[in-house]
Formats: sequence, C-alpha cells, structure tokens
Amino acid sequence: SGTLTSETILLCSSRFWLPHNVTWADLKNTEEATFPQAEDLYLACPLAFCIFMIRLVFERFIARPCAMGLKIQANGPQKAQPNAILEKVFTAITKHPDEKRLEGLSKQLDWDVRTIQRWFRQRRNQEKPSTLTRFCESMWRFTFYLYIFTYGVRFLKKTPWLWNTKECWYNYPYQPLTVDIHYYYILELSFYLSLLFSQFTDIRRKDFPIMFLHHAATISLITFSYVNNMARVGTLVMCLHDAADVLIEAAKMANYAKCQILCNLLFAMFAILFICSRLGVYPVWILNTTLFESWEIVGPYPSWWLFNLLLLLLQLLHSFWSYLIVRTACRAISKGKVSKDDRSDIESSSDEEDSPPASQKHHSTNGTNNKSHGTNGYLTGAPYPDEH
Repeated sequence: SGTLTSETILLCSSRFWLPHNVTWADLKNTEEATFPQAEDLYLACPLAFCIFMIRLVFERFIARPCAMGLKIQANGPQKAQPNAILEKVFTAITKHPDEKRLEGLSKQLDWDVRTIQRWFRQRRNQEKPSTLTRFCESMWRFTFYLYIFTYGVRFLKKTPWLWNTKECWYNYPYQPLTVDIHYYYILELSFYLSLLFSQFTDIRRKDFPIMFLHHAATISLITFSYVNNMARVGTLVMCLHDAADVLIEAAKMANYAKCQILCNLLFAMFAILFICSRLGVYPVWILNTTLFESWEIVGPYPSWWLFNLLLLLLQLLHSFWSYLIVRTACRAISKGKVSKDDRSDIESSSDEEDSPPASQKHHSTNGTNNKSHGTNGYLTGAPYPDEH
C-alpha cells in the first residue's frame, strides 16, 4: 500500500512537472547520461553558509584595506547628544515628530525647534552604517558578479543554445547535465540563498519587501529550472541578469570613494545596459523562447505555465526598476549629477540628513534640509536588481 501510494504521488508530480508521457524514472541517471536530480540542490544550503563566511573574510581582509587605501573613513555619523526625554520620544513614540510635538518639546526642554530637529536627525543617522561598511558590501557583490558573469560568458559562448535558443528545447527533457551547468547552478543558487538570509543583516532599504520577493523569485526559478531540466534556458537567464549587476556595484563603490565623474559614467552605462537587457533582450530573447519556441517544440504542460508566470513576474520587477532608473537619470540631468537613488532610504551617506515630514519643512533655514546627494545604494531598486 505504501509503495502504491508513493508511486501514485510520483506519477501525479511527474504529470505536473514534466511534459506528457515523461516520468521521473525516465530522468534517472544512467551510465550513458547524467540528468539533474532534486537532491543535487541540497548542496546549496551548506555552500550558502560557506559563501557568507567567505564574504566576511573578504570584507575584513580585502575590501576594508582597499577602502582605507581610497581614504574611506570607518567612522559613522555624528552621534546625538544624550537626552533622556528625547530618547524616550524617539524609541517609544516617533522618530519623526510633527510640528505640534516639536513645539511641546521645545517648551519642555527650553531648546529651539531647529536644535530638536537636528537631534532627531542625528539620532536617526546614528543607526546607519558607515560608508566603509557600505563600500565593503558593494565590493563583495561586485567581485562575485564579475566572477560569475565572466564564467557564464566563457561557458555559454561554447554552447549551441546561446546562438540558437531553439536548442534549449530540442530533445527536451532528455538533455544531459554537464559539469559546467551543475557548477553554474549550484554557485548561483548558493549565492542567492546567502543574499536572502543576509538581507536581514545587511543595510536595510525601503524596498526590502520587493527585494525579498525578487530573491525568492530568483531562487524559485533557479530551483524550478534545474529540477525539471530547463537548465539551458536557465543559464541564459542567469548570465543576462548578472551583466548589469557588475556595473551598479562598481558605481556604488565609486560613489563611496567620492569619484563622482566615474560614478556618473558607470551609472549611465548601467542604466543603458539594464534597460536594454531587461526591457529589450529579456522579452525578445528569453520570453520569446520560453513562451513561443517551447510551445512549438515541446508543447505546454502544467509546470510550463508556472515557469512562465515566474518569468513574467520578473519582467514586472524589471519594469518597476527601469522606471526608478529613468526617474533617477532625469533628476541627474536636471541637477548635473546622479542624485540620491530611489531605493536608498537608509543607505544614504553618513553626512546626509533625513527628510522631515512636510509639516516640519518650514522650520528649517540656512539649508538645514539641503542634501549633498550622491549615487548611494542600488540605484535601480537589488542588488539587483542583484539581484535575477
């Protein structure tokens, strides 16, 4: 009975995950060919932990000395003057007091409103990481993206499906798993698992839920495409997405090092590459083959719809981030340089000031709320779009 139930479950799952008349038994490894197996991905979990540990070593012994060589300071923002009353308001009531509360505190402490505003600004900035910390994080991501993108290009240029995407579907799903594809997949999956969990310890941005969704969708797509052997088209998706990530991390490092001209140049290159690859190449090249060429050669089946739904979700995220890039670029043109990115609510320069609520703005004089903008954070919206 137990065996019968197990066989029934496998049959039902194969009907969902695989094309018609194909079962999991057909994709078992043989002496002649090796196929992707779900248990292969278990390796990604301990490897994700190893990658996180490598990151800590890299940031401490490689990125940090590089930052010091560029004269990036380790000291964080100026600390607010200790005050029990204001600290209680900050921690228990609000971090952005309105006009009425500011006037009440002003009378209670015999401080002017501007001084209290400055105290709350400094107290908010106090919780922000230093520029050195942000530089080290960006240098780690830049190094990984550069390596994995270079590896992907070197591997894919030797494959037939890079030049003819229909090769992704010929003889599907009986396409043997090569060592290169296995390594590529496991490394990418491990890195994004480490990003997913380190998102809770890294610099927190205001688009945290969107980036979490992005990482989750990326991990789901990598896992999905590996298990049902859509690895060929999966390698194309991964390589396409890694290209722009290299440039945005480089732009962030240039900004932290106060190389504004280089930062602006890298951001312009990133914006062009991101929009062309995510709004041009991705739908014309990737979605075309997954939606139309696969339909023609293999035909649709239940998981085919899910796979394409995830790819279309990724396209929606691309559109959202492209909007942010265009908006940032328009501001850059009007101001003469790339302004503060739309993702970076908390990842701003340590000498920046938080924008107070509109009701408070008339209190500020002599440029109190003027910001010295730079290219801070992920100008599009991961990481990423680190993030894929």
